Amino acid sequence: MPQSFSQRRFLALCRKETLQIVRDPSSLLISVILPLVMLVIFGYGLNLDANRIRVGLVLEDQGDEAREFASELVGSRYFTVVSGPRLEMTQALANGKVRGVLVLASDFGRRTLLHPGEAPIQILTDGAEPNTASFVENYVEGAWKVWQQHRANQRGLPMPTSMDVEARFWFNPSAKSRNYLIPGSITIIMTVIGALLTSLVVAREWERGTMEALLATPMTRAEFLLSKILPYYGLGILSLLVCVAAAIFILGVPFRGSVGALLLVGTVFLLSSLGMGLLLSTLTRNQFNAAQAALNAAFMPAMMLSGFIYEIRSMPLIVQAVSRLIPARYFVTSMQTLFQAGDVWPVLVLDLFYLSIAAIYFLGMTWRKTARSLD
Repeated sequence: MPQSFSQRRFLALCRKETLQIVRDPSSLLISVILPLVMLVIFGYGLNLDANRIRVGLVLEDQGDEAREFASELVGSRYFTVVSGPRLEMTQALANGKVRGVLVLASDFGRRTLLHPGEAPIQILTDGAEPNTASFVENYVEGAWKVWQQHRANQRGLPMPTSMDVEARFWFNPSAKSRNYLIPGSITIIMTVIGALLTSLVVAREWERGTMEALLATPMTRAEFLLSKILPYYGLGILSLLVCVAAAIFILGVPFRGSVGALLLVGTVFLLSSLGMGLLLSTLTRNQFNAAQAALNAAFMPAMMLSGFIYEIRSMPLIVQAVSRLIPARYFVTSMQTLFQAGDVWPVLVLDLFYLSIAAIYFLGMTWRKTARSLD
């Protein structure tokens, strides 16, 4: 006769699992210390902003005009300028010692006097890093326009005709890459932490021989699975809150959403991540194999296919289709929305829908694969 759900048995199993967490320092290490370490590494080590780029400067014209423009570049907070002859600077570019070389031609002064709108500047950049190369080109162009404006003001001359661009950055006014990289990195951290936390729990029961004792009790499958999920769900939520607090108060990333929306999205995502770990633990019955499988199944797909760093729309269509199967893709979108835009529910509801499907799938598969016998 099938057993009915017993609240008393369920609470006893939860107490047992909680005591195991308290007695095992590795669980607290994984849920609190590891997220902070990973967030600091991502926060300070991963930066797409171009700051203090080392560039070479070749002054073939030693006149006042060329020196004035050179001083504009030397005083920039974005560049570290190294001067030298053309051959030396091009060799430094080839060796990777500088990211670009600016050449002010020998007729720089004469041409700027005769044709104020022209810029007789040659820019050599390292195409191995296209983003940095584009930054060098764009900044030199901007510095040229600023210098022209200063020069025209000093001489009381009209500014040469040019386009006046007023740029406004929505959701990220400071245009710092950290503000969208950190929410994405929290997703990667929570994917790994969630899968790791539960990837060991069932395998540990089999390795220690306690599963036989549990199967001898009138415990139901629902009681067993819920007692394995709920304590680690609490640890996962603690990890999420620690990461968000560190992002706001240590890394200075603005958070514009609500705590309620954060907990809702985090809960559904954690259920999918914990379910994945629990499924792997159930299938492998070995802690080492389960941990390795969890890292491979959680970390690499989340890093490469979630949109955390690489733009999904620039990927081949087949890869874009595969990325739709990765729960981290939807949590990245939700976290970036909550941090940068706030509670934009049309975005969050769609992400919650796909995350719910992932959670139901992993938990449902775990339910099917959980044995009630030693076979």
